Amino acid sequence: MRGERLFDGALLRADLFRPDRKRLFVSFRQRVGVPGSFELARPVRAFTARGYAHLHIQSLWNDWFVNAETVALEAALRALAGRFRRVVSMGFSMGGYGALRFSGALRMSQVIAVAPQVSIAPKVVPFDLRYRAEARNFDPALGDLATHGARGLRGVVLCDPFVANDLAHARMAQAFFPGLRICRLAGGGHPPTRVLRQGGAFPAMQAALAQGEARPEALIALHRAARRVSPSYHLHMGRVAARHGREALAGRFAAWAGEVIPVVDKG
Repeated sequence: MRGERLFDGALLRADLFRPDRKRLFVSFRQRVGVPGSFELARPVRAFTARGYAHLHIQSLWNDWFVNAETVALEAALRALAGRFRRVVSMGFSMGGYGALRFSGALRMSQVIAVAPQVSIAPKVVPFDLRYRAEARNFDPALGDLATHGARGLRGVVLCDPFVANDLAHARMAQAFFPGLRICRLAGGGHPPTRVLRQGGAFPAMQAALAQGEARPEALIALHRAARRVSPSYHLHMGRVAARHGREALAGRFAAWAGEVIPVVDKG
């Protein structure tokens, strides 16, 4: 399936698949270990097979999509969004921030934001030291969710409650967007969906968003089933137990991690 280039900048790029559809799924590239090049965009078939167009947005650098081309991209998204009766999105970490940041321009109605940041500006999130080097060129006004996001956005913010920074960002996101509900998925780390993937439950989460609405109760039920076969869950919870001085419990988690076999052998 070939896409068309909706936006072709030096810093930002957006590729559109199945543009004739009436519903649109938007994905955002997450933070990458080695930035400086664009990836080959591919359609997410979990959505295109269900009658959605798919728009994939990526940034050349780990700049949270906030750069000299942000305003131009926003204009292109605003012009595109009017063609669709429903716009939904899913994004991970930096990609989750992108979904929240451009939700206004896209007239987005539903989102699954997986461990997103609400900002990387030190004055906005002084507790989070993870991205300080990348925050040097970040424009807090251009990246402000209260200014650029869709206030009526609904959906879920997924986080591992044992990752303090992610939980803090989730609570702030809910303050910006009251229609978002926090879904705590313990033992996944960053991102918290690692357990769902290993349990083979990730497609069910995609289906929930495509077919209507992803509800925290349903996602937590999927997570509880998936964690039984997730080595990542047991290893992560073992580290949490050790951090709290529960050495015996940590040992049991470590032993269980060696015994379980994931449905999908990747995190």
